[in-house]
Amino acid sequence: MAEMTYADAVREGLAEEMRRDRLVWALGEDLSTGHTSSSASQYKGLIDEFGPQRIVNAPISESTIMGSAVGAAVAGTRPIADLRSIDFGMCAIDELVNQAAKIRYMFGGQARVPLMARMAIGARRGAAAQHSQSYEAWFVHVPGLIVVTPATPADGKGLLKSSIRCDDPVVFMEHKELWGAKGEVSADADHLVPLGQARMARMGSDITIVAWSRMALLAEQAAAALAADGIDAEVIDLRTLWPWDREAVFTSVRKTGRLLVPQEAVLAGGFAGEVAATVAEELGTVLKTPIRRLGAPRMPVPYAPPLEDEYRITEKHIAGAARAMLGR
Repeated sequence: MAEMTYADAVREGLAEEMRRDRLVWALGEDLSTGHTSSSASQYKGLIDEFGPQRIVNAPISESTIMGSAVGAAVAGTRPIADLRSIDFGMCAIDELVNQAAKIRYMFGGQARVPLMARMAIGARRGAAAQHSQSYEAWFVHVPGLIVVTPATPADGKGLLKSSIRCDDPVVFMEHKELWGAKGEVSADADHLVPLGQARMARMGSDITIVAWSRMALLAEQAAAALAADGIDAEVIDLRTLWPWDREAVFTSVRKTGRLLVPQEAVLAGGFAGEVAATVAEELGTVLKTPIRRLGAPRMPVPYAPPLEDEYRITEKHIAGAARAMLGR
């Protein structure tokens, strides 16, 4: 184990996979420069080892990047299409949603599309309305796509490696404010984090909090604050949203009888609603209180810092909602 940042962990995971399999390669804007202010920092130095044929600088055209990746994946390689931000990923929707996600089905399994689309999600201080969105629920809605949302450096590396090895298209979403986060990461090049398996972030008996990406870390902070008040919260980090670990959630809710699902995305139409509805359908009789969701208001992410602070869901919001559900 070694402590490293999220960005360094995923870069190490990518390098390990590129050494293991010569069919793995990456394309995107400015990947060879390794700009530290964007997702390109996670490719810093890789062109020196793997060369410009495997770390490929692409024009500023997300549809070109994704279209090239789809064709290359069908032809037998394993491309990583870096679209920088999920906001820009909207420019590649046809190639990802209408092509990559459907090819295996439309060709009766005779063709696979083993690509990974990297898209950063979440609000980053001052990034404003066109660089701060969280659209994970959009991609969960698309049959054929795997959706991954790691919260920790260890999961960033382990899930990236599993995503690269997956034979179906994976949407890999990293929160912008997590790139600098530090944590213990396995140095074992063969260590993988399975897709579809949640992480039990904290054991508890009073209430279940289910979250993902940066919100999972805020849920852990909220649980620590609740513990000071004698409330024992269990926190589950889903890690992947499709497939998602229903059994882990069901097992926890059967124990606690309460479910809180916070998300950073706009509350309306978010994945928290899918979790809440599924639990209500399956476990309605064991619930002690109605399920509660938390999410952002249905508005663009503000630029002004005071408005951005009002927009964001924080650990205080999570802890406050949990206390209300427990009558505290």
